[in-house]
Amino acid sequence: MIMELSIRNFAIIDDISVQFSDGLTVLTGETGAGKSIIIDALQLLSGSRASADFIRYDTDKAEIIGLFVLDHMKGQKVIELCHTYGIDYEDDTLVLERTITTHGKNICRINGKIVALKVLRDIGRTLVSIHSQHDTIHLMDRNVQLELLDSYNDIEIYKQKEKYLRYYKEYESLKEEYDALQADEQQVAHRLDLLRFQLNELEQANLIENEDEHLLEERNRLHNFEKIYRSVQEAYDALSGEQKGLDWVRIAKSTLEQSDDTDEEMETYANELANAYYSLEEVSFSLQAFRDSLHFDEARLNEIEARLNELNRLKRKYGQTVNDMIEYYKNIKREIDLLEHKDTYAENLYDKLTDVKNEALREAKKLRSIRKETAKRLEKEIVKELRDLYLENAQFSVYFSETKNETLTYEGVDQITFLLSANVGEPKKELHKIASGGELSRIMLAFKKIFAKHDNIPTVIFDEIDTGVSGRVAQAIAEKMYQISLTTQTLCITHLPQVAAMSDEHMLIKKASEKERVTTMIERLSDKKKVEEIGRMMTGVTLTDTALHHSEELLQLTNSFKRSLKS
Repeated sequence: MIMELSIRNFAIIDDISVQFSDGLTVLTGETGAGKSIIIDALQLLSGSRASADFIRYDTDKAEIIGLFVLDHMKGQKVIELCHTYGIDYEDDTLVLERTITTHGKNICRINGKIVALKVLRDIGRTLVSIHSQHDTIHLMDRNVQLELLDSYNDIEIYKQKEKYLRYYKEYESLKEEYDALQADEQQVAHRLDLLRFQLNELEQANLIENEDEHLLEERNRLHNFEKIYRSVQEAYDALSGEQKGLDWVRIAKSTLEQSDDTDEEMETYANELANAYYSLEEVSFSLQAFRDSLHFDEARLNEIEARLNELNRLKRKYGQTVNDMIEYYKNIKREIDLLEHKDTYAENLYDKLTDVKNEALREAKKLRSIRKETAKRLEKEIVKELRDLYLENAQFSVYFSETKNETLTYEGVDQITFLLSANVGEPKKELHKIASGGELSRIMLAFKKIFAKHDNIPTVIFDEIDTGVSGRVAQAIAEKMYQISLTTQTLCITHLPQVAAMSDEHMLIKKASEKERVTTMIERLSDKKKVEEIGRMMTGVTLTDTALHHSEELLQLTNSFKRSLKS
């Protein structure tokens, strides 16, 4: 979950730092005070697009830093991503940083390591889930709906999907190969002509494995013949001959050997010198042999240069090394054989393709069966949650349709659509055909309540999704948010006093003038100030005794509700 957020030079925010706790944290304040700016900052930490327009006027960069604590129950995915991207973490904490400059540069860091925006996005979106009034559009996407259904029964569904994908991937590979064989005869003829020309050119080259490497070594030796010969000769001369290295070592060895029977240490030194002498003598013999083998052959050098030029010409067409070209030769030889006998091969391939498709379809239908059973459970739970949110007559179902002609896709053969009827006598419709914003807000909250325990994201943020509701519906929304916060850290921007009263932490966002500039400030409210703020939310600017009384009553009711859940 998020423990601390620091924001500097971002929009109208000058420099703020706020600590968060678990449970339900509510942020309230007047319109334009900067509540949504804080959400924008968190979205940037989650990898959303940035703009230089976010930078506070007359400053050169904006900085956002978030401190997150990993929960091993809900943080398994982010821990795996950290291992994948080579990000170290200690004490189960992650620090995400985003810097935006006026020059349009974005610098992203995780635990001090500079990372690409994609890495920040991948990790950030496993830490924070942000929902706004506009996120119902996301919920209306059929692909998203299928993902939600699968995550509702993730262990069983993903296990079966894994079996299906083994056949699906094999099917896709075979289909690609089979489709390539169905090219028209003219294309095949052109392809064969090209491949035969290439095969002939490579065969005439008489390639030998690692030939280019060996030739380069030999050319280097010939180019440096004089230097090599001189070095070997000088080394040999320094060791061999009268009054040279070996001679002096031999004298030292003989001198010690004459007295090695009088002292044990003398014997040790004599033996070590003897070993050194024989080793040096062996090196001397090797240097002599190597020197005698050296000779400069200009014709051979010209021959090597010509061969390397030929190999370099072929490398431009067939591979970076001789070994790559040999591998390419083997591949085109196989392809020529395939094209020359393509009818027989295509017939065999089609039979195999059909068998694999049938196996994939069998596994896809098992996957569909599990999904349908899962959908029944989801339908019941969604309806229950909607009724708690005063959509008493709501009916929800998951409609299944097959892909056209049982076409296999990565997800199987299933296409699903969430259907809802909010009122008695109305047929179920797709979610995007439901007109009421208040209904859509409640539907999304119902989904979030259910899936909070399935998506394993430790922090969820609601940005004014309660807009357009009031009265008992507002109270029901507040209760749902609190229920979510019992298992998932929940932050909420709201204008509803019912939601604010349900909070474990209440923060007031307000604007202040400093040095003739407006800036955003955050105040963590005490119990007394929380009563006053909720009273203002009920009445507006003027705080009356009646509003205070109603605020206290509301807090007593919410505290009673909270105790009932914990008892």
